[in-house]
Amino acid sequence: MDTTEATDPFLLAGRSFRSRLIVGSGKYRSFEETRRATEAAGAEIVTVAVRRVNITDPGRENLLDQLPPDRFTILPNTAGCHTAEEAIRTCRLAREAGGWTLIKLEVIGDERTLFPDVPATIDAARVLVREGFQVLPYVTDDPVACKRLEELGCPAVMPLAAPIGSGLGIRNPWNLRIIIEQSRVPVVVDAGVGTASHAAEALELGCDAVLMNTAIAGAKDPILMAEAMRLAVEAGRKAYLAGRIPTRLYATASSPIEGMIR
Repeated sequence: MDTTEATDPFLLAGRSFRSRLIVGSGKYRSFEETRRATEAAGAEIVTVAVRRVNITDPGRENLLDQLPPDRFTILPNTAGCHTAEEAIRTCRLAREAGGWTLIKLEVIGDERTLFPDVPATIDAARVLVREGFQVLPYVTDDPVACKRLEELGCPAVMPLAAPIGSGLGIRNPWNLRIIIEQSRVPVVVDAGVGTASHAAEALELGCDAVLMNTAIAGAKDPILMAEAMRLAVEAGRKAYLAGRIPTRLYATASSPIEGMIR
């Protein structure tokens, strides 16, 4: 086990994880490829769209046959929901189907960008927290919205880096820095990551973890990309803990000038 993972666990909703990479389960060519990519990523948490992937009917091919809940933490999500009411019903279904109460909340407000409907997300989170759910909300990179969700009792906030599936990377690192500085709960970058350097950047900024799906599943070689993302997340976290040098406009000598022979 990596010594940093052992001494610096990712704490989320009262649980401890070694990996800071959360992966999605959609867009793969098969459930078997989903499993192989998840393993290559070293991920322990896998998010699953309750409305799109079979996790309840034992008579059909079931994702949980490849990703058993005794080995992975299954994180049901409300992908495809466009109102607070839809999202609340979907979370209740997940609880009835598998006893899941740790959920990723998505309420989409715009079909073109897939940006979240922030007021509806807050409304849904308020109800779900009261019902005992541990809500991980997908939200814009808005410090005020993230603070409101934390105050409601969400055990983490999940601001986007860029539109879902865009691969653009972190578009507004300054807002993310504000969110990180003000938050007393984990900050997980969700959506917009396209390649390993984006994942490393998120962790270098001080985000606690990163969640991705398309960046891995849509790669030419998903298994190799999953491994690259694992290494990038590990490198980014170590760089953050190490404390990078400040940026300067002008050069500074690599060797001290005191005592130089003249």
